Amino acid sequence: MKKLLITGGAGFIGKRLVGLLSSKTEFEITVLDSLDPQIHGEHPDIKTISEKVNLVIGDIRDAALVEKLVAKNDYIVHLAAQTGTGQSMYQIKEYTDVNCIGTSVLLEAISKNKEKIKKVIVSSSRAVYGEGKYRCNIHGEQYPNQRNDSDMQNKIFNPICPICKIPLEPEATDEESPIKPVSIYGLSKYYQEESIRIVCRSLNIPYVILRFQNVFGDGQSLKNPYTGILSIFSSLMLTGKEINVFEDGLESRDFIYVEDICNAIYLSIDSENANNQTFNVGMGVSTSVIDVISNLSEAYQKASKFFISGNYRVGDIRHNYANISAIKKAIGFEPKTPLKNGIKKLTDWVITQPQESVAYEESLNEMKEKQLYK
Repeated sequence: MKKLLITGGAGFIGKRLVGLLSSKTEFEITVLDSLDPQIHGEHPDIKTISEKVNLVIGDIRDAALVEKLVAKNDYIVHLAAQTGTGQSMYQIKEYTDVNCIGTSVLLEAISKNKEKIKKVIVSSSRAVYGEGKYRCNIHGEQYPNQRNDSDMQNKIFNPICPICKIPLEPEATDEESPIKPVSIYGLSKYYQEESIRIVCRSLNIPYVILRFQNVFGDGQSLKNPYTGILSIFSSLMLTGKEINVFEDGLESRDFIYVEDICNAIYLSIDSENANNQTFNVGMGVSTSVIDVISNLSEAYQKASKFFISGNYRVGDIRHNYANISAIKKAIGFEPKTPLKNGIKKLTDWVITQPQESVAYEESLNEMKEKQLYK
């Protein structure tokens, strides 16, 4: 029997992971979650998860509680984190506290129980790469820095070659790409990675770092205006609000369905080939924001109201999609849910939910006040 602690296990990914692992007889699962109202709302529904696991409501920064839970478990999946890229640029202390201090508290508890812990898995993010990997037709491989504000003001949204000033073409970002976070969120996720590498290596505890691309699916919060573009757009569409499409709408991401993410975590727990490795987890496919809106409109059978504003947020990247050959080779991971299939599952679920207004404009106003939305 594997005794497994999942931090942040009542969240979007955590709930689906619990659903997957609780169907397998080898796991005894404990979940630690703070039930943050931004994610769960004011009245979270915990019945479904509490019937499957030992649910402990508490903060990842509570050292006594975390040590008590770590001492009772053999495997740890660390999902607990604040996850809004834009919000991280002005709620800096909160993101640093939860993501960095919380991980430090967890690692101290692990160090006190080092003989017991068999493996640690952490959910990281593609945000650690910043823009990631690009190519110049003349000067080859490039890893651009954060985009220049004056270029963005002049509607030059694509990264440009620092040598010839020609727009760069995005390529699949592999795990060997340089770490260049452009948001506090991305920086905090890299702190999680490095602290886990350092501590687990020193204690001879196997670890796995999974760099998630944009995770989506049914069950994702429809109330959180800071993360989950497909859920945010769904809420806006179904409440009749117009979607403000940033930049020129051609910015792109790699969208991966939540069940595929959970399968990657399961394989990482189970496979020795994953030990002490860092993997990208995505579809390996780039999809533009405009295409996302088109797919959602088709799935809802509802014309969407949107306008391309040219606005942009400081800390956003232009493109990023994953090279997933490493995780395929090491542990046989293969994403099984094409984007359209995943969107159909999402939209079928969304139409069964209460149609509540998401505080999206309010979130943009917060950034505007901080001069981070322009």
